[in-house]
Amino acid sequence: MIDEIDKKILQQVQRNNQLTSAELSERVGLSPTSVQRRLHRLRDQKIIEQDISVVSTAAVGRPLTMLVCVELERERSDIIDRFKKSVRDCPKVQSAYYVTGETDFVLTVTAKDMSDYEAFTRDFFYNNQDIKGFKTTVVMDRIKASFELPFD
Repeated sequence: MIDEIDKKILQQVQRNNQLTSAELSERVGLSPTSVQRRLHRLRDQKIIEQDISVVSTAAVGRPLTMLVCVELERERSDIIDRFKKSVRDCPKVQSAYYVTGETDFVLTVTAKDMSDYEAFTRDFFYNNQDIKGFKTTVVMDRIKASFELPFD
């Protein structure tokens, strides 16, 4: 599906998606036009799902990050689908994973302060009959924020 040149391009744009075609072409050994053609194909095929920027939570006034384990009341497809939709629709949830084990979902949630997070829990968790319970872990320091994948 992807060749070695595609992998080189992907490695570069994962680190910096603002590189110009000329800069990418120098790094991967292709012409700028060929690089653009490949990038277009990689985006069309959803190999590149999104082009994003990692924003400083403190700079935008949301310095608290919590990891939240959520357990649903029952494991029925309609409940799972409804919860997935609510997560997708909530901007305070930065990432979410449907997982195996004792919990059903793990969320990364951002907040202005603990009062803001408490208000979020009331609205998002306590007012949702489908949620059996949740456990919160407060992040003390973000060590790494990346979606970069290795190609080895």
